[in-house]
Amino acid sequence: MKQYFSIKAKYPDAILLFRVGDFYETFGDDAIKTSKILGIVLTKRANGSSNIELAGFPYHSIDTYLPKLVKSGHRVAICEQLEDPKLTKKIVKRGITEMVTPGTTVSDKIIDHKQNNYLAAINFGDEITGVAFLELSTGEFLITEGKMEYVENLINTFNPSEIIFSKSKQNIYNQYFNGKRYTFMLDEWLFSYDFASEKLLTHFQAKSFKGFGIDTFLSGISAAGVIIHYLSENKYDHLSHISKISRIEQDDFVWLDKFTIRNLEILQPNHSEGKSLIDIIDFTSTPMGSRLLKRWLILPLKDLREIKNRQQIVETFIKNQEIHESIKNTLNKCGDLERLISRAALRRINPRDVKYIEKALGCVEEIKKSIETFKDEVLITLSKKLNSCELLMQKISETIIDDPPVQLNKGDLIKENVNTELDELRLLKSNSKEYLIKLREKEIIKTGITSLKIGFNNIFGYYLEVTHAHKDKVPKDWNRKQTLVNAERYITEELKVFEEKILTAEEKILEIEQNIFNDLIYEISGYVSTIQQNASILSYLDCLSSFATSAKTYKYTKPEIDQGYVIEIKDGRHPVIEKCLPLEEEYIPNDIYLNNKNQQIIILTGPNMSGKSAILRQTALIVLLAQTGSYVPATSARIGFIDKLFTRVGASDNISSGESTFMVEMMETASILNNVSDRSLILLDEIGRGTSTYDGISIAWAITEYLHQNEYNPKTIFATHYHELNEIAATLKRVRNFNVSVKEYKNKVIFLRKLQPGGSEHSFGIHVAQMAGVPQSIIKRATIILEELEKQRVNMKNENSISGTAPLSIQLKMFDVSDPVHERIKNELNKIDVNTITPIEGLMKLSYLKNLLKKEK
Repeated sequence: MKQYFSIKAKYPDAILLFRVGDFYETFGDDAIKTSKILGIVLTKRANGSSNIELAGFPYHSIDTYLPKLVKSGHRVAICEQLEDPKLTKKIVKRGITEMVTPGTTVSDKIIDHKQNNYLAAINFGDEITGVAFLELSTGEFLITEGKMEYVENLINTFNPSEIIFSKSKQNIYNQYFNGKRYTFMLDEWLFSYDFASEKLLTHFQAKSFKGFGIDTFLSGISAAGVIIHYLSENKYDHLSHISKISRIEQDDFVWLDKFTIRNLEILQPNHSEGKSLIDIIDFTSTPMGSRLLKRWLILPLKDLREIKNRQQIVETFIKNQEIHESIKNTLNKCGDLERLISRAALRRINPRDVKYIEKALGCVEEIKKSIETFKDEVLITLSKKLNSCELLMQKISETIIDDPPVQLNKGDLIKENVNTELDELRLLKSNSKEYLIKLREKEIIKTGITSLKIGFNNIFGYYLEVTHAHKDKVPKDWNRKQTLVNAERYITEELKVFEEKILTAEEKILEIEQNIFNDLIYEISGYVSTIQQNASILSYLDCLSSFATSAKTYKYTKPEIDQGYVIEIKDGRHPVIEKCLPLEEEYIPNDIYLNNKNQQIIILTGPNMSGKSAILRQTALIVLLAQTGSYVPATSARIGFIDKLFTRVGASDNISSGESTFMVEMMETASILNNVSDRSLILLDEIGRGTSTYDGISIAWAITEYLHQNEYNPKTIFATHYHELNEIAATLKRVRNFNVSVKEYKNKVIFLRKLQPGGSEHSFGIHVAQMAGVPQSIIKRATIILEELEKQRVNMKNENSISGTAPLSIQLKMFDVSDPVHERIKNELNKIDVNTITPIEGLMKLSYLKNLLKKEK
């Protein structure tokens, strides 16, 4: 226990798995946590004069239990026995061999093979904040820096499993990020540029950062250097797969804030039964392709050349279906080459994974040949960068058996004729009886002792037994060990060598196989950068293959991307909704036209449930897909590329932070209005509905004016149930009214879901309530109230006309000022000081006010 506590003191924040014989044990608070997470028995053991909690599991169950501990958000320190208990009389030496955290694990039992698992480090500064992202399981290393808003957006985009920052900056972190992510704090001096830059340069064996193009990112370099330090502290000593570091250029990608990614349900549906965009369009064949596709969707391009390169390959795949299917089938056999080669570099790969690398390299050669049949310059350029590493393939093929075990210590994984000593030991192990028979026959011929026997006991091991009748024939080099009544027992040098070999053959076989395997892994490590390039190209092709498949399956068309400022979509469809409709129901397509000159803002009105939100979302998703290089759900689309996509669609209370629906709505809207540009696309849905009607109308009106008068003229679609906003079009020249049409038939509403020019005057909310099953008595009463309110509205409109700059603001009053009793109650309430009144006085005052109301009645 003294040994345990000395090791635990070095890793107080981690659950310590302490190896004791055939078990991993946890003690104290670790045991309490572990038993709850794993559902294993919590016991106690005597520890001197006191007891300590204990929970453990067999060492061979580590792959079952470790993932559960890490997924629950804990760091786990694995403490192994560093020497053989048989070889020491003292307490066995133990030490930490591995530290597993949510952001540094590479186990496929812990991380999702279709998701990236980023470790992030943030270096908070006064004005500029640096951030670095590392995907340890692939070697991808990214760096950037900027204002806090930009870093916050990146953290939400990359969604790291673990974030490192300075202990002194905890308040700043809590201000910008929620507490759901796993974090780890380090001492502030580790973030100093001198320390971090030295760590980074040493890792890359470089003298400056100019070759990486990151030399100006001083704050970002500090964050990146801390990541390398953190990995070394966590016992990651082999990091050759982290061979480069790339800068994230803010100007390379379309800005999608966290609200937009969430609102558009790009990667995650907002409801458990819903589907996201990735669920619909992901036809990738490999895990690495699936991960890249997610990245493409949340980081759409602004580079028209690269967009068109992607479109060209997609078009080539569509036109050459037979070859495309061949490439898809080959990709299906590739597996996750990106993570396999990283595990090899980390020295955390098993024999079966090594064979998968060989198989994947074979697929590289097949795809290279398939691509060469296309007459596509972009594809041929990619093909030339593929390298099947034939010598490595041959080496793996000649070394590892075709179906090796997963665990190295299971043995029998190296082929015959790889190592002479290994072959002899295997032969010895499997043919020991035959060997002894041959040895006996050889000695009989040599000595003439026809009654010679070979035996074995625990004291002498193997021996030769000679009866007294043949005693004089025993050679001088035989060593007598035992005399019996009728015989003598001898050992020979050859027999001792055999005995040693046979008794240690199993252990020696494992040792030789392990050495051969380690040498092979070392050789594979020399190919890391080449195989990483292969993996990058294969995942790139996989994504474009997926685009081609979705285009063919869903009848998508190739959009035209240009440098203009027009967005024109013909017969656009929502890619997710159209696939989730019942089979008998067709999705109703719609046209959208926006530009910065004469149709900048569309005010979209229409009944509830008519499909206004769907039109907003489909416009965003079509533009987003177009700028990833995909085909789009429309008969045609012309997209003047955008640089920022903002959506304000739906809102929910953030009760835990004390934020109401309206507050969340306003925060999202503020983020949009403070970041617009001339290439922004803004999609607003029901702004202002979280407050009173006239407050809401006023805010929506003012926002529309601001966007119209803004110097950038950002393209905007504003869906609203405030029909009063239709009047804006009369005074603002670039605003156009559209509505989603409906048809009334026998007091029922039929939703046509078709966009048409002009504003709508009705929301048909009562009809929707009726469809939802609200009791008929409420529907009838609501209809009567609506008629009365509409009469009042007409009268007010005749008396007060809207000025053209803001709607008339009228609030409902709590008290009728013409009623003297109500006025008296109001005055009584104003007299009360709630800070000094006692409970009994409060009850008495309440009783008095109730009596006043009774007198009125």
